[in-house]
Amino acid sequence: MTRAFLLFALLAIAGCKKADMAQQESYRNYDRDPGLPGETTEQNPVPNTLAQEQPDTPVPQPAIATAQLLARGQQRYTIFCAPCHGATGDGGGMIVLRGFPRPPDFTIARLLHAPARHFYDTITSGKGDMYSYASRIPPADRWAIAAYIRALQLSRHAVIAALPPEDRSRIGAP
Repeated sequence: MTRAFLLFALLAIAGCKKADMAQQESYRNYDRDPGLPGETTEQNPVPNTLAQEQPDTPVPQPAIATAQLLARGQQRYTIFCAPCHGATGDGGGMIVLRGFPRPPDFTIARLLHAPARHFYDTITSGKGDMYSYASRIPPADRWAIAAYIRALQLSRHAVIAALPPEDRSRIGAP
């Protein structure tokens, strides 16, 4: 029995080609491969991909907050920011409810008086426990989120009596 095992082990070892396992075939850039689109190993990146080794292309701050900009900001805020900052910007998002540190409420005095650039820079570079979203959120969307944060701040301090009568009637206020 022992001899049979030794014979089997020797045959198994002899069947291995260590060189083949150590030096596997690999492709080089621009090698031909008929199984890939364009028949080359060099493929284009997925659309809307941000290259991490390239700096952001500067995007100027929008002059005014249009309805389209705020809608885009709300969409992006809901995806990227609301899990921590909450839907209303109070810092009570789902992640916080699960034990993570609470981010500041957007209506504290320091953030109420902060310029929109502060929010843009924080999204870009991160701050405190928040990591950078530069590789996840394009610059134009960062400005949209900053505009939406400003709208959240204003909405939480809105005085119903200051609204025109037609707007008050739409929300059911006297």
